[in-house]
Amino acid sequence: MTNPGFPPRPYPWEKSYPPGVRWDFPLETGPVGKVLDNGIAGYPDRPALSYGARTWTYAAFGDLVARAATGLMTLGVGRGTPVALYLPNTPWHPVLFFAVMRLGGIVVHLSPLDAERELAHKLKDSGARIVATTDLGPMAGAARLLQDRFAATGIIDTIIVGEDAVWREDRLQRTAEAGPIRSGAALLDHAPLPASAFAPVDPAEVAVLQFTGGTTGMPKAAALSHANLYAACEMYRAWAEPQNLLRYGAEKTLMVLPLFHIYGLTTVLMFGLRNGAELVLHPRFDVAAVVDDIERRGITQFPGVPTMWIAIANFPGIETRNLSSLRTVSSGGASCPVEIEARIGKLTGKRLGGGWGMTETAPAGSRIPLHKPAPAGTIGLPVPGLHMDIVALDDPHRRLGVGEIGEIRVKGPNVIKGYHNRPEENAAAFADGYLLTGDMGYTDAEGFFFIVDRKKDMITSGGFNVYPRVVEEAVYEHPAVAECIALGVPDAYRGAAIKVFVALKPGAPALTLDALRAFLADKIGRHEMPAHLEIREALPRTPVGKLSKKALQDEERASATTAR
Repeated sequence: MTNPGFPPRPYPWEKSYPPGVRWDFPLETGPVGKVLDNGIAGYPDRPALSYGARTWTYAAFGDLVARAATGLMTLGVGRGTPVALYLPNTPWHPVLFFAVMRLGGIVVHLSPLDAERELAHKLKDSGARIVATTDLGPMAGAARLLQDRFAATGIIDTIIVGEDAVWREDRLQRTAEAGPIRSGAALLDHAPLPASAFAPVDPAEVAVLQFTGGTTGMPKAAALSHANLYAACEMYRAWAEPQNLLRYGAEKTLMVLPLFHIYGLTTVLMFGLRNGAELVLHPRFDVAAVVDDIERRGITQFPGVPTMWIAIANFPGIETRNLSSLRTVSSGGASCPVEIEARIGKLTGKRLGGGWGMTETAPAGSRIPLHKPAPAGTIGLPVPGLHMDIVALDDPHRRLGVGEIGEIRVKGPNVIKGYHNRPEENAAAFADGYLLTGDMGYTDAEGFFFIVDRKKDMITSGGFNVYPRVVEEAVYEHPAVAECIALGVPDAYRGAAIKVFVALKPGAPALTLDALRAFLADKIGRHEMPAHLEIREALPRTPVGKLSKKALQDEERASATTAR
């Protein structure tokens, strides 16, 4: 593999690679739509997507995408048009995602967990004036929110409501089209145009704006190109194929990870379709439904997050269930407790795979080998095609040696070139063409990487990133709050939970956790909600008078140690 700017090979991690895995694997490139094209060409009659009682072949799924693309063209979607997907796990996501990709548009992912203020920021920052949502379950009121709060104020022009009944056996009641509202089902009424009707998409163009944390307290969008996303799929293939972790046209993959998250988007949806897998889509994680599907459908691949594995490990009667169809099980989004890894290994007979990645790497990063024991606490080895190293905290151009703690930086075809509308952050985020990850760590002599802390003050709760500053700024809006500090504390289920320390204003009434959460309901997402509240007369400070988060972190660690 040739990529100017990499130091000379061999790299220390290559000697620790599983047999057959090559760092210089010849990675293909192309637009995101090529992922689906490969699946359609290779497996037209094989099941591509299953949802409830219905299944669509690759040819049928491709037809849905082509019809939706034609429908979107009538709404003005073309090259570079941002289209926001405000969707949970529903077939509308993959259909509209690939339709936008075919047109050369840009998908802007909104989370169903987002509060109104976060939605407004993401829509304004991305410039998306078309939003697709659904009438499924808790999202039934989303169209009204979008119409009243954003269409009425001129932030967006068009709201597509994807009817869940399209994918069910029941009779379809189409959404009435009025004002900014358009029916998703109506998009599918259009005859698909031939591939020649669409201009070729340059892989260097931006495909997805995926929001992550920002130093200003509001999320910033990682500008992921078609080439970034396609390369991530190829890197996973280069890792999995030689180890027989991937069988083309033969896998049944459980797709329960949220598709609006980069982990579910690339690792499950894109990678699965690239390789001819049948994707079994669940609208949300329900442990009983997941276990039933593993048994009934013969699921072979299950990528999840630690909260899912904890729920499965503790599911009543799990020891009596037949999980023998599983060939690969993996966990991402956060570190998984060692005891849960052991429990899943005993239940499935398979070692729980893991590694590290981030939105900015689409999210291919490192993987822990399964062919031999790995060092305790490692995040694994860089995937083929990705270069990782450690640099000094005070000089991101100076590489450090084995065992020295510094900041992890990465470079490869899957790494973003920058953030959308963030020139100042882009200037600080890169050094020598490498992305500075904000994770502090070190390497050992065998090329394994380890993370010891986060330079960026981020909390990973239930697989979602939570940025304390976002929480703190919202808490500060409460009229009784004088000062506050938010930090992550250990949580047996989520991995980490948010705890807020508050000093009240003189004479302010008492503040309870329930009252604070009610106040924050329209300001931050459900995943950002504090799980603990501690009221103090005063918060600790540094010698120069700044609020000291470190002092509280030290107290929490000491308290946790004493409680053991």
